Amino acid sequence: MSNELEVRRREPKKPPFKFLVPLLYAPVLPLIRIGLRRQPVLRDRLFGVVLAAGLLHGGYLVTDLYDQESK
Repeated sequence: MSNELEVRRREPKKPPFKFLVPLLYAPVLPLIRIGLRRQPVLRDRLFGVVLAAGLLHGGYLVTDLYDQESK
């Protein structure tokens, strides 16, 4: 009887935080361009790093999804 209760019990749904990360770094990109207007070298380097991190994160999510589909 206790085994049946354990099987039927569902874990509470949690938000998929890995898919919500773009909502955090997307507003940062324009703020970098605006806030560091007077320091072009730092602005461009920081913008490139944040953009590369976003692209790497997206690539990680896509490869993770393909991995799950192939199994």
